[in-house]
Amino acid sequence: MRAPALLLLIGTLLPLGACNTRTNPGATGPLAAAPAPLSGPERDKAWMKLAPSAPVDPKIARATVDYPTREAPGTVIVVTKERRLYYVLPDGKAVRYPVAVGHASMAWAGTAEVDRKGEWPDWNPPPEMLARRPDLPKRLEGGPTSPIGARALYLAEGKKDTLFRIHGTNEPEKIGQAVSSGCIRMRNDDVVDLYDRVPIGAKVVVR
Repeated sequence: MRAPALLLLIGTLLPLGACNTRTNPGATGPLAAAPAPLSGPERDKAWMKLAPSAPVDPKIARATVDYPTREAPGTVIVVTKERRLYYVLPDGKAVRYPVAVGHASMAWAGTAEVDRKGEWPDWNPPPEMLARRPDLPKRLEGGPTSPIGARALYLAEGKKDTLFRIHGTNEPEKIGQAVSSGCIRMRNDDVVDLYDRVPIGAKVVVR
């Protein structure tokens, strides 16, 4: 498909897999209808198998922990120095996830809300990123090797896009590091878990 070009454009990205919707060349008779594209749990199951994977240190793996805070249950808190994301639960608990955060020159802190969410979303680098990296494509189709992975939560302040996201990754080996262009990266299985918990409008605190 476009794998050679993408490999030249994005050094660390793996080529996208293409869906072949043509019928079996050995079949005879009228052409059969193309199979319906995968969606929902079937797509997640198939694409998760194709997505890059890496072992996770049990010491930082997703866990429910004690986490007293004044923030209300349902709030997402990202502690960049810890490289951890907390989803606040009732009774002083939280689900803790390991994340990759922005390196020092691109770190972001503040309070926002989840403006929209997407499953296996296309990647559309913002103009600011394209200015820094003109070699990047203007759009990359969502899929198992996409840079933003299985899910994305888009953050806004007062309905204005912050250009920062919480999303999956095709570089799970970098979770726990300060390597991104400011966005919060998660393992794909973790971002799916968070996505299912967090509604549109949820408060997000990054500090």
